[in-house]
Amino acid sequence: MNDRPLPAARRAARAHDEHPSQFRLLSQRRFAPFFWTQFLGAMNDNVFKIGFTSLVTYQAARFSGVDPKTAAFLISAIFILPFVLLSATSGQIADKYDKALLTRLVKTFEIGVMLIGGAGFWLHSAPLLYLCTFLMGVHSTVFGPVKYSYLPQHLSKDELVGGNGMVEMGTFVAILIGTIVGGVGAGFVEHGAVVLASACIAIALIGRAVSGFVPRTPAPQPELRINWNPVSETWRNLKLARENRTVFLSLLGISWLWFIGATFLASFFNFAKDVLSADPDVVTVLLGTFSIGIGIGSLLCEKLSKRRIEIGLVPLGSIGMSVFAIDLFFASHALPPAGHLLSVGEFLARPAHWRVLADLFLLAMFGGFYSVPLYALIQSRSQPSHRARIIAANNILNSLFMIVSALMAMGLTAAGFGIPAIFLTTALLNVVVAAYIYSLVPEFMLRFVAWLLVHTFYRIRLVHAERIPDEGAAVLVCNHVSFVDAIVIMAESPRPIRFVMDHQIFRTPFVGWLFRHAKAIPIAPAHQDAALLARAYDLCAQALADGELVCIFPEGKLTRTGEMNPFRHGATEIITRTPAPVIPMALRGLWGSVFSRSVDAHWPRPIRKGVMSRLSLAVGEPLEPALATPETLQQLVTELRGARK
Repeated sequence: MNDRPLPAARRAARAHDEHPSQFRLLSQRRFAPFFWTQFLGAMNDNVFKIGFTSLVTYQAARFSGVDPKTAAFLISAIFILPFVLLSATSGQIADKYDKALLTRLVKTFEIGVMLIGGAGFWLHSAPLLYLCTFLMGVHSTVFGPVKYSYLPQHLSKDELVGGNGMVEMGTFVAILIGTIVGGVGAGFVEHGAVVLASACIAIALIGRAVSGFVPRTPAPQPELRINWNPVSETWRNLKLARENRTVFLSLLGISWLWFIGATFLASFFNFAKDVLSADPDVVTVLLGTFSIGIGIGSLLCEKLSKRRIEIGLVPLGSIGMSVFAIDLFFASHALPPAGHLLSVGEFLARPAHWRVLADLFLLAMFGGFYSVPLYALIQSRSQPSHRARIIAANNILNSLFMIVSALMAMGLTAAGFGIPAIFLTTALLNVVVAAYIYSLVPEFMLRFVAWLLVHTFYRIRLVHAERIPDEGAAVLVCNHVSFVDAIVIMAESPRPIRFVMDHQIFRTPFVGWLFRHAKAIPIAPAHQDAALLARAYDLCAQALADGELVCIFPEGKLTRTGEMNPFRHGATEIITRTPAPVIPMALRGLWGSVFSRSVDAHWPRPIRKGVMSRLSLAVGEPLEPALATPETLQQLVTELRGARK
C-alpha cells in the first residue's frame, strides 16, 4: 500500500479551502469516531489511575501493604510494563489487520478490564487494582500502534500536523476530565468506590459504541506472518526503526518527553500534599493546568508551522520545558508555609501559587510544541508497510524511558530528594539530552534557527510554494540578495535542501558551522580551486540521484546594487550531469536590510520600529532540464521577482 490518503481523504482534501481549520476534522467520519474513541480511552485510563492513586495517597489505611509515598510511581511503572512486553507484537497486529476491527476488539476488552477494576474499588483490594492497572496498560499497548498509524492512512500530508495536534489536544483534555472525575470520585469517602467503578464501566461501554463508527482501514501488510516471540520481535522492531536515522532519533526524542511527562504527572499527588500543603482537589487543578497547556501547545503547532511538519519547533519546545521546569523548582521554594491542607479556593488565593501554575502551564505548552512535529515527522518518513511497527518501537522506547523515570524518582525519593529537587534534576537532564540529540541530528537546530529568523525579523509571503516538490529530485535556482537567502528558503521549504554555496562562507565561525551541518555543498571557481569545483558537481549529482533538492544561486555572488548579476553556467552543468526538473524562485524585500550589501543597509523592522519586515518568496513552474539555459532562468527569475528588490 502506498503512503497516500484513502480516496475519501483525498476528496475531502480537495474540497476544503486553502487554509481550513483543523477542527473541521471533527465533522468528518474519517476522523471523528476515531478521535472520540481514543478520547474516551484516555479519559478512562485517567479516571481509573487518578482514582486509585488518590485513594492510596490520601486513604492509605484502607489498603494494606501500600506505601503512599511511592505508590504513584509504582502504579505508573505497572501501567507501562505491558508496553515493554507486548508492543512489538501489537505493531505486527496493527500492520496485518484492519485497524477499525482492532479498535473495536480493544474497546470490548476494555469493558472486561473495567469490571475487574470496579471490583477492586468496591473491595478496596490493592491486588485487583494493580491487576486492572496492568490490563489497562495492555489495552493501551495494543491500541497505540493502531492510533498513530491510522492517521496517515486517512489524512493527507498537510493535515498530519493538524490531525496530530487534535489527537494530542484531545488526549490531554481527556486526561483533564478523567482527572476531575477520578479525583471527585475518590473524594467521596463512603461511596467513592461505587462512583469510580460505575464511571469506569460506563465510559468503557460508551467507547465501545463509538468505535463501531470508525471507518474501514485496510491493513498495509495483510500477508505479514506474526512473530509471537516478544523478545526477538522487539529487537527486530528496534532494528527496523534504526534504518532511518532521523526517525529513530525522533523516537528517542518522543520517549524522552514521556520520561519528563511521567516524572511530573506521577509527582503531582505528593507535590500537592507535601510541598503545596494542599488537598486532593488541588491535584486536579495541577493536572488540569498541565493538560490545558499541552493541549493549547499542540493546537498552536499547526498555525506556527503553517500546516507543514516544522521540526524547528522541537528545539523551541525543549528550551521552554527546561526554562519553566527550572523556574518551577525556585517557585516551589518561595512558597509560604501552611498549617493545614489548603482547599482549591485557599490555594488560588495565594499569589505565589499562580507562579507554580504558570510554570506548569508553560512547561506543558512547550511540550506540545516539542511532541506534535516529532509524531508527524515519524508518520511521514516511515514506510507505510512498516509504520505500525515503527510506532510499536516508539511505544517500546517510551515505556522503557517511563519505567526508568519511575525508578529514578523512587531512587531519588529514597535518597532524600524532595519533589522540587526531582523536578530540577529532570530539567537539567533535559538540557543535556536535548543538546546531545541536536548534535546528532543538526537538522532540528538548523530548522529552529531558520524558523526563529523568519518569525522574528520577517513576515514572509509565499507565492506558489506548493511548486516545491514534496518528494523527488529537483534543482532550485534563486536570485542572491543577502547573506540569509539560504536560511529563508530553508525555513519555507517542506523538506531539507542541499545548498551550493561559495566555499569562503564555510570559513566564517557561525554561518560556516550552520551550513556544514546542513550538508551544504562548497563550490569555488575553476581558477581558484578546480578540484573543489569538480567535487561540488559530483556531490550535486549524487544528491539528485538520491532524490534530494539542490539549490544554487546562479549569480555566484551577492548583488551589490540590488539588480541581478548575470547567471552563470553552474545550474546548467548540474542538470547536464543529472537531469532533473528546474524550479525558478525569487526573493523580494531583502535588499536594503543589514544582511545585504546595500550601502544604506538597515536592521529589519522589529528592531527599528517593532513591525515585522515583509518579504516574499515566489516559486515558478518547474522547467524541463533541456530548456534551463542561464538566459532563460534569469528571465524567469526576473519576472518572478518583479520590481521589488
